[in-house]
Amino acid sequence: MKHVLAVLALCTGLAGCATRWVVDSDVRSFSSLGTVPAGATYRFDRLPSQQASEAQQQQLEAMAAAALERVGLRRDDANPQYTAQIDARVTAELSPWADPWYFHGAWGPGYRPWGYGPWGGRGLYGGGWYGPAFTPPANPWYVREVSVVLRELPSHRVVYETHARNEGPYAASGAVLPVMFQAALQGFPNPPAGERRVNIEIPTAKN
Repeated sequence: MKHVLAVLALCTGLAGCATRWVVDSDVRSFSSLGTVPAGATYRFDRLPSQQASEAQQQQLEAMAAAALERVGLRRDDANPQYTAQIDARVTAELSPWADPWYFHGAWGPGYRPWGYGPWGGRGLYGGGWYGPAFTPPANPWYVREVSVVLRELPSHRVVYETHARNEGPYAASGAVLPVMFQAALQGFPNPPAGERRVNIEIPTAKN
């Protein structure tokens, strides 16, 4: 069973105890790039549906921009060499660890996962739910996916495509998604072939 966040050290019941988390992402990348010029530039390219959610898309782009900068790509909307199309999605399902008999009456035998739009979820600082109004199922299980597609300008030819996926019981999408973008771009511009597991630790949090 895959987990979005693996608890490597967990203290409970003690004020100020530290928790160390690792985000494990399953990543698959495709590249036709050999090398990328030093200081290569890009701009974000939004789909029509993304243009309709300005504030949400800006948050996602800030997350992706930090990961793109780590691999040497600099945002320059005026003089881009590439376009970057990004996407993120979070789906809440019934936890695989939940008692099926307990939930049989609540959800019925035909229970289906709860989907709530691109990267819905609870904020990093415990804020409200992003996306449509939504009441998650008890004992939810969150499936997260992010993607990055780079196109070369002026031809608009796709030169890099990467996807990352992870899942688990924690709702902290604001903390997890930036790390997933980082995982998705690991190995850029010449990533390993096939699917791989990328583990990245989230900074220690205090209880």
